[in-house]
Amino acid sequence: MRLFKPWFGSEWLATEQHGGLKPEKLPIQGRFELVHRDADGLLLDYRQFDNLVVDVGKAAVAGLIIATGHTNAFDHIAIGIGTTSPVAGNTTMESEITTNGGQRALATLSRVTTDVTNDTAQLEVTFAFTGTFAVTEAGVLDSISTGVLLCRQTLAAVNVISGDSFLVRYKIDVD
Repeated sequence: MRLFKPWFGSEWLATEQHGGLKPEKLPIQGRFELVHRDADGLLLDYRQFDNLVVDVGKAAVAGLIIATGHTNAFDHIAIGIGTTSPVAGNTTMESEITTNGGQRALATLSRVTTDVTNDTAQLEVTFAFTGTFAVTEAGVLDSISTGVLLCRQTLAAVNVISGDSFLVRYKIDVD
């Protein structure tokens, strides 16, 4: 048995060689899923991709955990036509769509199971287009206007036209 001093306190703890206490990280991993259908419901495109949780998003999640600083749920999905790759310092979408059925929307919210019961938050919005766009970015925010950006990702263009639907599902897994 070895004695060690943990990072979180001043008391010495006894532990077995490899079976002792270890600090556990709480990574936040998000994934977008996109389903593009035409007016008849025919599947035109399906994609899944990881995202970048940005710095202001990480800070906001820390505030949500202790109900200090940030108290709004991340419950809106936005899409856009921006093409600049996301970076940790992003605070907004690059070029968010604001018209013709592509505007930011309140998501249907649920918890689903990935590894442990209810360990994944799921947001889902179906956009119904009345115009034409080349969708190249997606993000999650905490408000219908402005708000704090949790995550953002760019993608190869998904060309939508009037009558198309575009399901955006976002899952954030607490692993």
